Amino acid sequence: MIFRDIRNTVGNIPMEWYKDYPHIGYDLDGKKIFKPIRNKDELDEFLDKMENPDYWRTVQDKMTGADIRLSDEQVDLVHRLQEGKFGDVNFNEYEPAIDFFSNEVMIHPVTNRPQDKRSFIPSLIEKEKVGKLVHAIKMGWIKPRRPKETTPQYYDLWAKEDPNSILGRHKMHVPAPKLKLPGHEESYNPPPEYLMSEEERLAWEQQDPEDRKLSFLPQKFACLRAVPAYSRFIHERFERCLDLYLCPRQRKMRVNVNPEDLIPKLPKPKDLQPFPTTQSLVYRGHSSLVRSISTSPSGQWLVSGSDDCTVRFWEVSTARCLKTVEVGGAVKGVAWNPNPSICLVAISYDDTVVLLNPGLGDRLVSTATDQLISSYEEPEEVKEQPVQWTVAEGEGHEQGHRLILKHPKAVRQVTWHGKGDYLACVMPDNGSSLQVVIHQVSKRRTQNPFRKNKGLVQCVSFHPIRPYFFVATQRYVRVYNLIKQELTKKLMANCKWISSMATHPGGDNVICGSYDCRLAWFDLDLSTKPYKVLRHHKKALRSVAYHRHYPLFASGSDDGSVIVCHGMVYNDLLQNPLIVPVKVLKGHTITHDLGVLDVTFHPTQPWVFSSGADGTVRLFT
Repeated sequence: MIFRDIRNTVGNIPMEWYKDYPHIGYDLDGKKIFKPIRNKDELDEFLDKMENPDYWRTVQDKMTGADIRLSDEQVDLVHRLQEGKFGDVNFNEYEPAIDFFSNEVMIHPVTNRPQDKRSFIPSLIEKEKVGKLVHAIKMGWIKPRRPKETTPQYYDLWAKEDPNSILGRHKMHVPAPKLKLPGHEESYNPPPEYLMSEEERLAWEQQDPEDRKLSFLPQKFACLRAVPAYSRFIHERFERCLDLYLCPRQRKMRVNVNPEDLIPKLPKPKDLQPFPTTQSLVYRGHSSLVRSISTSPSGQWLVSGSDDCTVRFWEVSTARCLKTVEVGGAVKGVAWNPNPSICLVAISYDDTVVLLNPGLGDRLVSTATDQLISSYEEPEEVKEQPVQWTVAEGEGHEQGHRLILKHPKAVRQVTWHGKGDYLACVMPDNGSSLQVVIHQVSKRRTQNPFRKNKGLVQCVSFHPIRPYFFVATQRYVRVYNLIKQELTKKLMANCKWISSMATHPGGDNVICGSYDCRLAWFDLDLSTKPYKVLRHHKKALRSVAYHRHYPLFASGSDDGSVIVCHGMVYNDLLQNPLIVPVKVLKGHTITHDLGVLDVTFHPTQPWVFSSGADGTVRLFT
């Protein structure tokens, strides 16, 4: 809005001159400024005086002719002037007088010289300036201001809309529906194929009116004279009128989603080769269920531990059993040392862990391992340890036993550190603080890393590169920093009971299998909650494993199957891992409701080994 200045610009002249005129001066453009319309008579004035509480403080402005309501400050000023006081409240009339003329002689004395004549004669310079302006206006050099256009301006509200946007107004408008032109079926003498048979007519009558293709039954008449008046004419006209004036002419934004589009587009398994697809070899020999298997770092040998109290060593390529070692109880776990320069296998049964030298493969490595163990010198100060270390002698030494570790409780899992010197053992016991122990083989010492364990420990794992240690209890996976000796992360598995765990060779991803048929993949950089939860198995998961070099991981379950998945972890931290199930491998028979008990990958080839409750170990290539 533009506020026009409507103050009177007439100048310093008596207002009585305009008493008989409707205007009261001129504005800058030379247009008349009209007085406000005052149509109040004496009666109106009297009523105003009686009813208007502000009447007494309302005065008329002589310059503009408008009524002005005086503010409290202005009323106070009027009262003070009426009483003969000074207008300014703050003016002190009793100020001490300043003597202008003193006895001192000044350079510039104060004089009382009368005013100049020029001060009350009109200025010649101003007269000259006005004369020039009048001459310029006469010659047309100075033009009056252009009058403002009062015609209303219209503009397109949607002109700047993006023409490609769906929300453009023109796109949203729905044109009025047009009636379809009449076809052959509406003829009074339609071709015979447009007439309905008895079954079609009955079906038409049973349909809902909105489901019918035709809103009427085609009929045949001999001539146009015989055609009766259309009974539904007024009804249809009325519906057409409703359709035209009640239809909301706005297009509703309805999203039609194809259910197929919601399924993520996964690459074809053919593009993700190689991965194991067929059962190649079966390693038979155990008479009871095979709980644990492990491969040598070279991938040439396989060790399996069974409930028939034996440990068997197999040649991978021929499925030939090269060596059988009997131990004093059902074997719960076997683990081949991952260091290729050491030939040791850890075997756990009851409360004992045996470090065994199988004597397979390179003779030099085997003898170097024996020399390493025999070269141990006992320290001067012998500290008390929770585990008793003894060197095997006699018959056990001939079978390959080198060191025997007696634990206070039954050992369920053994696992090596990547460098091959540290060995972690799990002894699940809810009430005890001694559930996890870490042995250092070269110094023959044992340490309990935790003062107390929260929950029942299920399995443990070493980080492949960094000094981290993963401890899985029933519901959580705790990640400890072994150097700083503190808890780094606590992963929530969102499942009832974790059964197994494996760490990715890169170290930033962990998978956990659980007894409630779930496999949880954790991205340690992403969150403490699972990045993906896979529910591909029908029964409890017993074992999970990552391949050391290929982007593969596998899970074995009590449903007798091994599911191999492609699990690509990218170097780009912003790209999430790609997880695609590629193959279900079957072969094990379910025995006593138990299926596959352990899975492990070949260290160099894309092959997977699985051991089952049927007493066999199978190789899938």
